[in-house]
This record gives sequence, C-alpha cells and structure tokens, in this order.
Amino acid sequence: MTLGAAAGFYLFRYGLDRPVAATYALFAAVALGGLCRIPGTGRQHAALVLRLLPVCWLLVVVGTFLSVRTWSAVAGMFVVGFALTFSAVGGPRPAGAAPGLQLLYILPSFPPYDPGSLGDRLTGTTTGLLLLALAEALILPERPPPAYRERAAHAARTAAHCATLLVAPPYGLTGADMRAARETGRSLRSLLVPEAERPAGPGLRDRALAHTGLAIRTLLSRLTTLPAAPDGAPGPAAAAVLRSVARLATATATRLTAGADGPPTTAARDDLSTARAHLSAISLGPPTDMTEAFGPDAPGGSPPDRPPSGLSPAALRRDAAVLEVADAALAMGAAADLAIAGRGASATAPPGRFWYSGKRAPVLWWHRACGHAGRRSVFFQNAVRVALALTAARLVAGVGTLPHGFWAMLATLTLTRTTMDETWRTIRLALAGTLVGALVTAGMLSAVGTHTEVYAAVLPLSMLFAFTVGPVKGVGWAQGLFTLVVALVFAQLAPATWRLAEERLLDVLVGSAVGAVFGLLAWPRGAHDELRRACAELLRRAAEIVVATGAAVAEGGATAAPPGVPGHRSLRNAVILAESAYTQFQSEPAPFGGRTRGRVLSAVDWQATLMAGHHTLWGADRLLEPPLTVLGPEAAESVSGLGDRVAGRMLLVSAELDPGSDTPTAPMTLLDPHLAGFAAEPPGAPRLYYATESWLASLMTDLSRIARDAPEHDDEHRTASSAR
Repeated sequence: MTLGAAAGFYLFRYGLDRPVAATYALFAAVALGGLCRIPGTGRQHAALVLRLLPVCWLLVVVGTFLSVRTWSAVAGMFVVGFALTFSAVGGPRPAGAAPGLQLLYILPSFPPYDPGSLGDRLTGTTTGLLLLALAEALILPERPPPAYRERAAHAARTAAHCATLLVAPPYGLTGADMRAARETGRSLRSLLVPEAERPAGPGLRDRALAHTGLAIRTLLSRLTTLPAAPDGAPGPAAAAVLRSVARLATATATRLTAGADGPPTTAARDDLSTARAHLSAISLGPPTDMTEAFGPDAPGGSPPDRPPSGLSPAALRRDAAVLEVADAALAMGAAADLAIAGRGASATAPPGRFWYSGKRAPVLWWHRACGHAGRRSVFFQNAVRVALALTAARLVAGVGTLPHGFWAMLATLTLTRTTMDETWRTIRLALAGTLVGALVTAGMLSAVGTHTEVYAAVLPLSMLFAFTVGPVKGVGWAQGLFTLVVALVFAQLAPATWRLAEERLLDVLVGSAVGAVFGLLAWPRGAHDELRRACAELLRRAAEIVVATGAAVAEGGATAAPPGVPGHRSLRNAVILAESAYTQFQSEPAPFGGRTRGRVLSAVDWQATLMAGHHTLWGADRLLEPPLTVLGPEAAESVSGLGDRVAGRMLLVSAELDPGSDTPTAPMTLLDPHLAGFAAEPPGAPRLYYATESWLASLMTDLSRIARDAPEHDDEHRTASSAR
C-alpha cells in the first residue's frame, strides 16, 4: 500500500505537477488498500481492485457533480452510503470493499465544485488503484489457503471411507474414525474457513458449494450415528446403499478436485437412487391393504408386532437411518455438480432443494437483497446506521464549513461500530490517539515550516510505519499515525501551520460524536438481541412445519403441500436472517458488559439452532415425497402426537430465546434428546413411521444441543480471532 500510494502521489505531485491527481492517486490506494478489509491474499485483493475500477470511476463522477450544493451531496451520501453498506449481503468481499468505496465518494463530494478537474480526479484514481493492484500482486506474494472446494473434497473422501467401513468386517467405525469424521465435518464450518474462501455469495455456484458443504456435514453426522445392524452385518439392500454412498462420495471428491475437467456425478447418483429405491421397497413390503395387513386373519399377513415387510422394528429403524444417509449423499452429489457446472448441471433432487439451479445471477442477487430488506436483518440495520451517520456528518461538515470536512466523515465511517459499547470504546481510543498524533504533528509543522522536501522525504517512512503498526496495535495507534500521515500529505499540497493538526483533531471529534449518536439511536445492541430474536422466530417457523408434516404423514399426504408453499419460504427466510445475525454476532463483544445477559447468550449453541432449521426443511421435503404410505390408525396417531410434542419443545426453546420474553435471563431448559416416553410404539408400523421418528429424533438432538450448560461464546470468539 505504501508503494502504490507514494508512487502515484510523487508521480503527479512532483513529476507532472498535478496536485489534484496526486491527491486522488494517494487516497484511492489508501481507500482500497487500508480502509478496506478485503479478505484473501494479495493476488485476490488485486483482482478485486481491478474489477471494482468501474465502480470507483462512477463514485468519483457522482461525487464530483453532486458537490455543487450541500443538499445534493447530502442526499447522494445517504443513497451511496446505504447501497455500499448493504452490498455486504453479497459476501465477505463486497462487505470488505464497502468502506473504501465510501471514501471514493466522500473525497470528491466536498467543495470546490470543479467539474473541470474531473479528468485529473479519474486519472489519479485509476493510477493509484493500478499501482496498488500491481504492488499487491507482485510484492511479498502469499500462499493461498486451501479452497473450500478442497476442504469439501477431503470431507467427501472421509465420508466414502466411513461408508466403506460400515459394510466391511467388523461393520463399524472405530473411535479414531468417528473423531476424524467429526473434525473433518467441523472444518467446513464457515467460522473455521478463511473469509476469502467462504462460499457466501448469492450466485448459483456459491450457493451450491455452501449446499455441498452442508450436505457433506450432514452425511458425516448420519454415518457416525448410524444404528448398529441387528445381526451385526447390514442386510444386502442396506449394504448396497452404503456401497453406492461410498462410490458417490468418491465421485463427488473427484468432481470437486478436478473441477470442470472432472466427470459429473450423474452415474453415481443414479446408482444410489436405484439402490435407495430398492431398500425403500423392501422396507415398505408388498402392497397390501392396511386393514388386512394388520388383521389377525389376513392370509399371509404379518404378525401384530411386525410390519408388512416382515422386518423387525430395529431393522426398520436401521433402514430408515440408511435412507437418510442416502438422501444426504444424493444432495451432496447434485450440489457438487451445480457448484462446478453452474446452470449447465442436471441436479435431480426433491422439489425446492435446489430452487436456485435455474436462476440467473441478477435474480439470485435480487432474491438475496429482498431476503434482507427488513429491519430484522443485521445487514439492513448496518446499512441504515452507516448511511444516517455519514449523511449527518456530511450535513454538519457542509453547514459548519469544516476546513477538512471529509476527515470528519472518514472518522464517522471508521469509528462507528455495530454496538454502542464497542463504538464508545473505539472512539475513546481514537480520540486519545488523535490527540497524541496532533501534538506530534503540531510540533513537526512548527519546526519544519514550509520546507516541503522534508515532508516528501519523511512521508514514505511514516506511511510504512502507520500501515504496518496501526492495524496491529489498534485503533488508537492507527488514528494517531494517520494524523501524522495526512499532515505530511497536505503540507506538500499547500502551506501548512500547526493549526492543521488542530483542524484534524476537531474533525475527528465531530465525526466521532456523530458516530456515537447514531450508534446509540440505531440498534445499539448490534446482533446480540437480533440473534436471539431471529433464532426464536426460526424455531417458531420450524415448529409449524413439524406439525404440518406430522399431520400430512399421518393422513397419508392428504394435507401435504409442495415445498414452495409460504410455510417453507418463511422458514427458509428465517434461516437466512438467523445465519446473517450469527455471522455478525461472532465478531462482537458481550453486550454492554452485562454478565447476566452474557451468561444467557453463552449457554446457547447457535450452530445447533441453525442446523435444526435446515434439518426441518430437509426432513419435511423427504418425508412428503410421493408415493406416501397410508399409516394405520395407531401409527398415524403416534406420528401426529410425536410431531406435536417435538413442535411443543421447539416453542418452549423459542420462548426462552426470545429477548421479549418475561424471563430473558432464565437459564435455558435442557431437553432429553430421546423420544422415549413421548408415545407408545404402534405394532406393525411401516417404514414411513420409523423414517418420521428418526427425523423427529434428530430434531430433538438439535434442541438438546441448543440448551446447554457449557458456555461456548468465549471459545467461539477466541477461535474467530485466531482464524482471522
């Protein structure tokens, strides 16, 4: 960043005598190099800077022409501030680039109104960004971390290994195998993946790759918890399914590693679908009338304690679990093909599972934006907070005629945080650092005077020190050192006295005050309360789906609805909002230093809450696939009762999570993850009953993980800090 900024500044200031272009070359490099938090290596950073060049040109042009009046500059600041901050819905890269892009509008939006200098402004901006990209790509190149596709491919190979062990003597996984599977699945959590490698974008390939990782995690979890076969070895049909799962997992790993050059997983998915259908048919047994099947005098009928298939309840539970394994594997293979081939892939899956497969990029971006266009989205909250704060700072700077008003806006932009506690802490450190920096700067300006050659000689060293030490030592050091840097820059553009340091301190104070006010007024608790509210809403929506699915299964599909009905869409949207709140929550400190509220938040496993939402959607889709089996009266009553009780437990946890509950500081209720005692097992229940029971039991396991007495919040923050 020092090389890019200094080279552009000296080229135009002393080589071509174009001070306007020099200013824009320096601040463009600082904006996209230092103010941004673009994740990834230098080469990845350089590639994004080049792609953002047209956006930078647009911002400079718009800022230049709107600076004619204060009101037009203020209105433009609100629109640009909101749009750029809200672009964080597109993933870590747009979120990281937004602050730097804000500066490229702020810089030209102040007087003088001089459209004639637009050429110099664009020339300087372009040169600064090109020099920055060149330096990022060539100077001290870093080795890129493993891509998410590589992580997913390794996890798929682990799943193939586990599936193979389950069909070979001694027909089970060792403790080491299970630990390896759990660690491999955990490595796909977004918290442990570098930001630049996270598939968090709204595009088809990113969505599909995230779906691939989720399916592989589910597959590994199902394989490690698969019930033991009643007779030791799995039956021929179940063994065929597990072998097909191993082949599909291997094919998926090859596809993810080889990319577009690798063979698609279509053949392996077809083989697994055939084996799955065969096992499902065996579990269902011969098509018979339920009354005859369970009647004691029916010719060839099953005994009252065995279903029509002739299999024992233990075998049916095992088969239901194997079918869930197959479902996760099929989702994994289809998602991997979509992630590699995009819209050219043929993803065969239950309706609604890959709803995005046929959509174009603008539609998917619009869908992502609409999903967060509400006051419950933390992305929307941040966009409103930043836009209002920058607008107010621009108004104060314009009406109050601050000499360097963009410094005030820069302070507002860099010091406003998502919680009031963190904003106030940041402002205190920033003001202390700025005060020290201003004192040093005033002394330097008084001693050196108008000898610009001294400033020119010291500037590169001060920039290198500031850009290296500031991010490491914290915001106080960063603000103090940047105060010295900007003084050295402006002292070379125009004669400066010690009052330049005074103006810098005043601007930072004004910008900090504006940021503090809006940090207090606009969602001062950040994502802490929003996460509780979003997860509570997620569980309420999930409870509705559980009740509806249980009723549909009990009635043989009479009330079943396709996955695209509003209930499914509402739950899917609730999962999206909860995930975004969880992402912000991981980067925030405990709210208001409150120990009581902190204990409640730390006693919740938020990851299990999100998984409960995903499992609800997946299970409901799978159980309502046609053709549906008609349950007997006892089995139907049992399924309906189980669904109602699990939904009741979801509502219980939801009420305790909701920040608006009467007892927000009460400890979470620990739930029994087993369904024992919920309902008596009906005699002769078909496979669909055990599949539904298995799904509800997995949801109970999720609920038991949500309500825990072991704090995790501090551990997650330490892990996030080390990962960053």
